[in-house]
Amino acid sequence: MKIFAITLLFLFISFSSWAQKPIKGLVKDANGKGIESVNVILKDPEGNTINFTRTNRNGEFSIAIKNDQINGYKIEASSIGYKKLSTIITNVSKSYDLVMQNSETALETVTVKNRPSLTARGDTLNYRPSDFADKQDRSIGDVLKKMPGIEVAEDGKISYNGKSISNLYVDGDNLLDDKYNIGTKSIPQGAVDKVQVIQNDQPIKMMRKNNMSDDVALNLVLKDEAKLKVMGDATVGAGMPNRFDENLTAMLFNKKLKFINNIKGNNIGNDPGIDLTSHNLSDYLKKLDNDRPGGLLSTGAAGVPSLPQSRYLFNKAGLVNLNNLYKFNQDLQLRANLSYLYDQRNQQYNKFSQTYLSDQTISYAESQNNAINPQKLRAQFNLNGNADKYYLNNNFVLDYAPFKTSSAFIINHVAANQVLRQQTLDISNEFNYRKKLKSEDVINLYSYLNSTTQPESLNITPGLNADILNNGNTYLGLSQYIKIPTWYTNNYASFAFVNNHFVQTYKAGFNVQQQQLNSELYRRQNNQQTELVSGNTVNDLDWLKTKIYADATYEFTNDKLKAGLSLPLSYNLIKYSDDINELDKSLNKLFLNPSLNIKYQTSVENYVTANYSFRNDLGGIDDVYRGTVLKNYRSLFANNAPISESKTHNIGAGFNFRKAMQMLFINLTTNYSDAELNTISSYSLSNNIQQRVVLPLSNHIRTLSFNANASKYLFALKSTVNGGISFSQSQYDQLQNNELFAFNAQTISYKLGIEAKLTNFINWSYLANFSVTDNKAKVADAIKTNFQQLRQQSTLAITTFRNVYVNLSAEHLFTHQSTQPNLKYLFADMNIKYKYLKIKTDFEFGITNLANIKSFDAVYLSANSLTTGTYYIPGRVAMLKATFSF
Repeated sequence: MKIFAITLLFLFISFSSWAQKPIKGLVKDANGKGIESVNVILKDPEGNTINFTRTNRNGEFSIAIKNDQINGYKIEASSIGYKKLSTIITNVSKSYDLVMQNSETALETVTVKNRPSLTARGDTLNYRPSDFADKQDRSIGDVLKKMPGIEVAEDGKISYNGKSISNLYVDGDNLLDDKYNIGTKSIPQGAVDKVQVIQNDQPIKMMRKNNMSDDVALNLVLKDEAKLKVMGDATVGAGMPNRFDENLTAMLFNKKLKFINNIKGNNIGNDPGIDLTSHNLSDYLKKLDNDRPGGLLSTGAAGVPSLPQSRYLFNKAGLVNLNNLYKFNQDLQLRANLSYLYDQRNQQYNKFSQTYLSDQTISYAESQNNAINPQKLRAQFNLNGNADKYYLNNNFVLDYAPFKTSSAFIINHVAANQVLRQQTLDISNEFNYRKKLKSEDVINLYSYLNSTTQPESLNITPGLNADILNNGNTYLGLSQYIKIPTWYTNNYASFAFVNNHFVQTYKAGFNVQQQQLNSELYRRQNNQQTELVSGNTVNDLDWLKTKIYADATYEFTNDKLKAGLSLPLSYNLIKYSDDINELDKSLNKLFLNPSLNIKYQTSVENYVTANYSFRNDLGGIDDVYRGTVLKNYRSLFANNAPISESKTHNIGAGFNFRKAMQMLFINLTTNYSDAELNTISSYSLSNNIQQRVVLPLSNHIRTLSFNANASKYLFALKSTVNGGISFSQSQYDQLQNNELFAFNAQTISYKLGIEAKLTNFINWSYLANFSVTDNKAKVADAIKTNFQQLRQQSTLAITTFRNVYVNLSAEHLFTHQSTQPNLKYLFADMNIKYKYLKIKTDFEFGITNLANIKSFDAVYLSANSLTTGTYYIPGRVAMLKATFSF
């Protein structure tokens, strides 16, 4: 309720801020006649636009002002055929008469072509949303999908010419911090003047002169009228059977304050948690260098079907998502991102799995009925100072994520129940300060602190696998408990010598990771007595990992070439001990992890890249615990090996081709990696349980990948077409039932799509993805598995008559696996919308899953195992909604 009250307060402040008396006046010509449609702009002393209007047919204007502090404010009047006129505001109550003088204006000859166009300036490419938008498009996200060169994935992730964007800015400000889905869904497309693609994006001002960044960002440039008021919408929806969908969004994007605040809830299969997706999280965590295990326990669920989430999700969820940014001045701002997600989900499925070994086939069948309750609370506060001479960034984050799953399951005709509880609390603070000296050299200080607790428990009744866990005697149940508290810090100082196009940076620092792994596996006997399963099912492991490092980086940049060489040297010391398991080990290693990156501009728009890196990595605490852990109801894990070490060579190359004026975009990338490991996971498989032990054994994982994508706007057809091909191949080893298998896995995928304007009142979209996967063990008479899947999606959007729109969509899935019957599904949806412009409200009626399909069969292929699953999905759903825009 407090968060809801804060949202209402923001709305009240935003609306009431405009409830002030206006400045009035008259614009007339030299003869005293009022001039119609003159642009009248109110500006502050710095020249920023505060508000604007146009004169009426009598030449009169009225322009609102926020407050009476008008020192230095002025109004400007401009119109074709007249000289621009400016006057200082001295009294809000005064009526201003502006007399404009005639002017002869020579206009350039303009050829009007009814076709979209792009403009390029330096590293920035500008799209006009109005060139690609249709009447049915509501948000800017609807239009981004139609822009050539830009791709929007199902989870909302945006890519430009094959490269994921690093940020989505709103008028140059980072309001959403990589969780930009709420922005693309909420910001009206009509409020956006330009979508800018910023290549080589460097948000730190002092580093732009010698910019080595290869990031790509999107900036939404808003129209002037969109900056002057609160915008938003409210949706109320109800449907059958027993469905609801509610949403309230408020947005403001003025000079000082920007916010997107949203409250939503539904039970129609739309996961509001997608709005909290951080699309570049893996890159950020890699930079932090804080490897820690995620949840060690699970319910052993079979994952999710290969369908869009809205087709299979049974949910009842609510989200409060508040994003507010206040600018003290042009260089200093404070941002608060607060969110809370509460979700209740149900999942029901049956699964059958087979693993093919040389002398036997391991099979098991299971079914689960799960009640899942994920929650996420996040509070993030960011203070950012970004000037030409200094950069200050302090980021505080608190994440609290309780998670509970209750399920009834059957494994090989044996029924049982389980309850999984996980409760993660993560608190961190990241500080970064840069200072540019008079010599143009730069000093940088960095500090990161993090504390995490993640207790977990798994309770199973009745007791399973009595032959392994209770000497063959029946018993009531199992309880697995785990705690892994973690404390981590990373600190460094660096100094950059800047000499025209060449920069040398020298860095020195240290990080420390301290962890404990405490676990016990208990069983409850039929007489209600609780006891440890054995002395080998307990862990009391202390872990301390220290790294002292230095890095020398050499960077060169000019108009054609960017090259960077990094030579990080680190001394790594790890100590871990567990008195219960008689474990006391230490390891110290000296590593050099060089990397080289080159980018060469072959022309103004096109470039090639090449990169090489060699990296040494050490495992974590979950690689060395000796006591057995019950990971899920059919998996026992332990370790009997030293800390895992990997040495990875990685080499890649790419080519980006662009003809912006012709709206043609092509990208090619290829990558090869070879990782050598000193340990391997050994699996002992049976029909009822799998046991894993990590053993010391050298092995390689080799991966080759290739991707090619193209996107083109066809002016004659008013259509955007795109296509691509990707190939990946992996070679790796697995140790199963004391047999070592070398596997070769290969996947090739094709995609083809089009966004077409067939007529002035009919739009059509189509997307097809076809993939082929082959797996084979490199032994004589090995079983080879082949998997093929085709997925097609199509939508027809029709304007039937004024302000009435019809959408018809279909999705077809075809799956072929050589040892299984073919699977075919066709989903269809229908939607009718009426725009009542007078009250700014859309009335919408829709039916999803017209064929009322209530179960979905899926096939999964990995290495030498085949899994088939049947998932129960929502059937036909009918919804009636009303959306009011303000």
